[in-house]
Amino acid sequence: MATYKPKNILITGAAGFIASHVANRLIRNYPEYKIVVLDKLDYCSNLKNLIPSRSSPNFKFVKGDIASADLVNYLLITENIDTIMHFAAQTHVDNSFGNSFEFTKNNIYGTHVLLEACKVTGQIRRFIHVSTDEVYGETDEDAVVGNHEASQLLPTNPYSATKAGAEMLVMAYGRSYGLPVITTRGNNVYGPNQFPEKLIPKFILLAMRGQALPIHGDGSNVRSYLYCEDVADAFEVVLHKGEVGHVYNIGTKKERRVIDVAKDICKLFSLDPDNVIKFVENRPFNDQRYFLDDQKLKNLGWSEKTTWEEGLRKTMEWFINNPDWWGDVSGALLPHPRMLMMAGVEQQYDAPEDIESKVSKLTNSPSQNKMVVPTLRANVGSPRKSPLKFLIYGRTGWIGGLLGKICEKQGIPYEYGKGRLEERSQLIMDIQNIKPTHVFNAAGVTGRPNVDWCESHKPETIRTNVVGTLTLADVCREHGLLMINYATGCIFEYDAEHPEGSGIGFKEEDTPNFAGSFYSKTKAMVEELLKEYDNVCTLRVRMPISSDLSNPRNFITKISRYDKVVNIPNSMTILDELLPLSIEMAKRNCRGIWNFTNPGVVSHNEILEMYKKYIDPSFEWSNFTLEEQAKVIVAARSNNEMDASKLKNEFPELLAIKESLIKYVFEPNKKVAA
Repeated sequence: MATYKPKNILITGAAGFIASHVANRLIRNYPEYKIVVLDKLDYCSNLKNLIPSRSSPNFKFVKGDIASADLVNYLLITENIDTIMHFAAQTHVDNSFGNSFEFTKNNIYGTHVLLEACKVTGQIRRFIHVSTDEVYGETDEDAVVGNHEASQLLPTNPYSATKAGAEMLVMAYGRSYGLPVITTRGNNVYGPNQFPEKLIPKFILLAMRGQALPIHGDGSNVRSYLYCEDVADAFEVVLHKGEVGHVYNIGTKKERRVIDVAKDICKLFSLDPDNVIKFVENRPFNDQRYFLDDQKLKNLGWSEKTTWEEGLRKTMEWFINNPDWWGDVSGALLPHPRMLMMAGVEQQYDAPEDIESKVSKLTNSPSQNKMVVPTLRANVGSPRKSPLKFLIYGRTGWIGGLLGKICEKQGIPYEYGKGRLEERSQLIMDIQNIKPTHVFNAAGVTGRPNVDWCESHKPETIRTNVVGTLTLADVCREHGLLMINYATGCIFEYDAEHPEGSGIGFKEEDTPNFAGSFYSKTKAMVEELLKEYDNVCTLRVRMPISSDLSNPRNFITKISRYDKVVNIPNSMTILDELLPLSIEMAKRNCRGIWNFTNPGVVSHNEILEMYKKYIDPSFEWSNFTLEEQAKVIVAARSNNEMDASKLKNEFPELLAIKESLIKYVFEPNKKVAA
């Protein structure tokens, strides 16, 4: 099966619910794709939905309407768009009964403008049109086979009628002009960030407030629900593997009555459904059932992964942790909300100072690739809030302490975690109390005074380095948080493929080959397991050095106090230069494994020569061999060269190890004329 590879993607409606999850996923998983998102910031859009992506270099936000032909044409040309994922639409059925013309304008005319722009520019290689299962109309209650992609379209309300009309336009442009179109039709989606006019978030917020849960009719209507991350995964599959001209159902065969959804939410909040559920007047027409055949998408390799129980719990926890995400939503919580489609009425949030600038309009530079966000303030003159807040573990540790100082210098709010890493409930309490945007794990057992301690304290080492780290990663994943995890490069040693002095360093994807110490074993073990967590950024630190030469943990301080040292080149980490980069990596939403060292290697003798040159001209030292060293230590020590090219590509200004040593360590501490 051929795999399509886009370059520059335009995602419409990306500040909305489903599209924001898709945009954040693509930006996270494919840093080589440029993602331009277009949204007019209607009542159900929220820029905070794009917080995970806003500092990524491959992301650009544009405020605008898909109904503006000039804007759409300009974007396609100047951003060299080759792929469109068209999510922008009015979607709430209740609203369509009250203001159907706005649905025609947004869903049909807006789609038509996009299609015409694609025809005129002639550069689009994929146009993915996002539709709904409601275009099929009602499914018979006793049907055992769901609607398949070739089923007749029989919409029953103004919303689904406009979506069916938009589909007809998409199909026509595909046939008449050869536009490479793909259409998706999806079941109901739920999860974090969803505007509470929809059933599940509405019921959760009402339950949180101790208010009645209003059910249209008798609650026997049947719906199928997919968790948002599974749907984002489906769009990732359709983008890369979907065939031009085809339609794909995104659905699940697991159905639930509305009354049962209400009861499940009551159960989560320990509420009595008989006292809480309230039956209200039904919609003018309320389809009894939608049922899809999703086999075609499964044939591309997609499958639903999140159970109903897990997804509902995650959604509940998110709303409990973010009760004010949408501001005043009292109008949406009514039994029959009518938002009146207030076009351009934006959700309020405090935008960061460095990106509070003009909205991206036609005057923008074509080469611009950063996020442009309008200034949004509820009260002019109110104190500015930082968009970041860090939760740091490892307060008493060297790196953890330095992180706090860097945050203070940069004006980033932060707090140290109080919970023990291996105590899950304590970590959850920390996150719920502090409400961080990112979590930094600088806690770990390295041994006092050195790693030999771990050889005789193995359970304690496992408890923190393995169990604790995995528990924190798992809790962060449940709360949708990125975890920056400071790991070690002491899991490699020179070998035949990476000989000493060759300049061939170990890469991020290489398998650890050093198990000479129990400390290194635990670190290699947890690193392998953390690969299963897509919310973790693992930074391999090596022989850390800082400008504080009085710190006994500083590698320079250590070797300057030894009677004898081995002379062997190693990769090392200059904390003064790299720790601020780790904060920038959090802002950029970096994931996966990174060799967190300065490029190149430096030998122990070269460092001590610099020490003598800059600090103490009378300093003397002697060497001994690795064999001689082995006689005075309990556990073997790792020696290697790490390939830092991935980090250098992300931060081109990163200095080589010897240059960094001089700039950040020896020049600031210089006591003699070098």
